[in-house]
Amino acid sequence: MSDSTMEDANADDTDADSAAETGDAWADALAEQGASEGEADWGDALAEQAASEAADTTLEKPELDNLEEGSGGDSIEDACLDVILDIPVSISLEVGKTKISIRNLLKLNQGSVVELDRLAGEPLDVLVNGTLIAHAEVVVVNEKYGIRLTDVISAAERIQKLQ
Repeated sequence: MSDSTMEDANADDTDADSAAETGDAWADALAEQGASEGEADWGDALAEQAASEAADTTLEKPELDNLEEGSGGDSIEDACLDVILDIPVSISLEVGKTKISIRNLLKLNQGSVVELDRLAGEPLDVLVNGTLIAHAEVVVVNEKYGIRLTDVISAAERIQKLQ
């Protein structure tokens, strides 16, 4: 037999020994599991788990530096504001509202007139993402429609309407 053939045979014997040891370890583990399955008390196991979780939940309070006025608080507020400044919002104008039945809605065709609840010349509602923020009038700028704000709703009034 050549040296490489003997090494291969020795390697095969070593693999067989480790497989037998692994097989024995699995057999021992399965036998141990089978023997203890009938004896396992779930109440004790759950109580032990709850006790270990309770011990793990004790947290230490981190030490924090006190923030003093003028110590960079403005930059934190600016950073928070910068995060939302580029979020797009939808602005829409509401000319007026009305309620009609589906029967009358289906009868509408080209040239039909629908009466709205707002008087002619009355300012339009300016809505941002569906929330009233101002009243405005329609203007024409460079042959395009535009609006001129006539009354801006204060933040306090907007918050009051939400409540």
